[in-house]
Amino acid sequence: MNGAVVHAYSRAKDGGVFLTANFRVQEFACQDGSDTIFISSALAQVLQQIRAHFGKAVVINSAYRTESHNRAVGGSPNSQHLYGLAADIAVQGVTPAAVADYAETLLPGTGGVGRYPGFTHVDVRKKMARW
Repeated sequence: MNGAVVHAYSRAKDGGVFLTANFRVQEFACQDGSDTIFISSALAQVLQQIRAHFGKAVVINSAYRTESHNRAVGGSPNSQHLYGLAADIAVQGVTPAAVADYAETLLPGTGGVGRYPGFTHVDVRKKMARW
């Protein structure tokens, strides 16, 4: 699975549109309030699979980021968030490590999975990255 298919959306026009059974466009919006949102369809599908597996809501803490917002939050200059390929997520009652372990099964040999104390980073880049 790779994140090659990225769509551009408008928060104002498309915010309520469902990308999958449980995820709407607005959940992927940059926290700076900008209107344009880039979202990989593969990323939305991976998040949907995570939700189905755990049977609990997946909270997206950060997905698409504008360059200025990414800089403001200390993101990597080449962050996958800039391209609509990444999301930092949390599943209530599930440890970030357990979420990461399951994400690994969805992204064998590809994508990014990052383990943090309060969330899990998941992205659909072509090459494999783990941290």
